[in-house]
Amino acid sequence: MTRIANQFVETLLATSSAASCTRAGGEKKRSKLRLYNGFTLLELMIVISIIMILMAVAVPVYNQTIIQARESVLRSNLATLRSVIDQYTLDKQKAPQSLDDLVTGGYLRKIPEDPMTRQTNWQVDQEEALMAVDQTEPGIGNVHSSSDGTGSDGTAYSTW
Repeated sequence: MTRIANQFVETLLATSSAASCTRAGGEKKRSKLRLYNGFTLLELMIVISIIMILMAVAVPVYNQTIIQARESVLRSNLATLRSVIDQYTLDKQKAPQSLDDLVTGGYLRKIPEDPMTRQTNWQVDQEEALMAVDQTEPGIGNVHSSSDGTGSDGTAYSTW
């Protein structure tokens, strides 16, 4: 019986020491995993630096694209207004006295917005000369932006 008891104790000791070795090895593996779980400060700084460089390139390009889009809309709105003023003048034999006449006459649904000022405050040029032969009254001959900014081509928006 002592022999069986000794074997049993030896087996228990062997399994407990194997379990402790496994635990110790497992803890070593876990501690190594904990070391590699996150990013180092250097890695984070490199990534942030790359992002900042990309942003420094992208933001000016984006802003220039926005300005070009607004200038394109301004040119389109000016062309539309000038065309509608001419149509109104030829149809009614008198030039419109205000831009609201174009809306009430059914030539526009609403007065377009100046993309530079984001308002409908267009600068109108009253002309004394008559455009059509049978035109009875002078009125608006041209429109310009009321913005005091300068376009990408170097000219003022108010001269377009």
